[in-house]
Amino acid sequence: MKIEGACHCRAVRFAATLPDGFASARRCNCSFCAMRGAVAVSTPLDAFEITHGAEDLTLYTFNTGTAQHYFCRHCGIYTHHRRRSDPSEFGINLACIADQSPFLPHVDVTDGRNHTSDGAPPRIAGILRYEGTP
Repeated sequence: MKIEGACHCRAVRFAATLPDGFASARRCNCSFCAMRGAVAVSTPLDAFEITHGAEDLTLYTFNTGTAQHYFCRHCGIYTHHRRRSDPSEFGINLACIADQSPFLPHVDVTDGRNHTSDGAPPRIAGILRYEGTP
């Protein structure tokens, strides 16, 4: 599945291929992701391209520094990150993808507080559900 997306002010724009489409959508419960609150979908590093505004991105890392979180320096929107759980992938903010709502009916929440890179077994910490009102 080919997608395009952008930050809120459109200074940063990207294109990607999602091998699993939106089936890879998930959240994480680590300290950073819990505060950020975004749903992300996965793509291999070589299937993601910044098409405009690479110079407008700013980078945030913490803890081991493996995960690299990118934000637009103008509007502050998180666009994507390099995954700690699989550094050969980017997680893309679902809300930044053109014509896509981040309000999916069901999103797995992975256990990032007890991270697999620290020796913990992979675990789903919970499920995020969205039910729209009529």
